[in-house]
Amino acid sequence: MAQLQGGCNDALAVLFDRYHRLVLSIALKIVRDPGEAEDVMQSVFLEIFRSVAQFDPAKGTTKVWILQYAYHRAINRKQHLNARKFYDQVNVSEIETQLPEAASTLGGFTQHELKHLLREGLATLNGPQKQVVELASFNGLSMREIADKMGDSLSNVRHHYYRGLEKLRSFVGRTPEKAQVKGKSAGSHG
Repeated sequence: MAQLQGGCNDALAVLFDRYHRLVLSIALKIVRDPGEAEDVMQSVFLEIFRSVAQFDPAKGTTKVWILQYAYHRAINRKQHLNARKFYDQVNVSEIETQLPEAASTLGGFTQHELKHLLREGLATLNGPQKQVVELASFNGLSMREIADKMGDSLSNVRHHYYRGLEKLRSFVGRTPEKAQVKGKSAGSHG
C-alpha cells in the first residue's frame, strides 16, 4: 500500500494477485451470482486504486481495509440487485429446461444437457478428487490453498486434481454413440 501511495501503480497488480480470490469469494457469498461477484471484485480494486490516499496503516492492515471494501461493495451491489428484482427472476434451471433443442452449445449439447453431464461426471469421482476439482474450478483456489484447506500435502492435492480431471475427460468422451459402437464391436469379436 505504501508503494501504491507513493505512485507505483504496479503495486496494484501485486495487491490484486494476493487478494482477488478472497474478494471474489466474499462477493460471491453475498451477491450469489458469479458474474456480479466478478464485477464487485473489479470495482473493489478500482476503488482501492482511486482512494489509496485514505489508507492509514495505523488503523488496520491492508487485508482488513480491502475486505471492508469488498464487504461494503458487495452489500451495496446486492441491495442494487434486490431493488431491480434480480433475485426474483425465474430459477435458471427452470429456464434451461424450456430452451429449444436447437439452442446448442459445446459439442451439440444444450446447456441443460451439459450441466447434467457435469453433475454425472463429478459423481464418478472419489471424495478427495471431487473436493479438489470443485475447490479449484468453482471456488478458484490454488493447489496450495486447497492443500491447506484440506490438511493434505500439495503432491496429494495435485494427484487428486489431475486424476479427477482425467476421469472427467474420459467420462465426457464416453457419449452414448461411442458406448454403442464399443458394445457392437465387442459383441462381434466375442
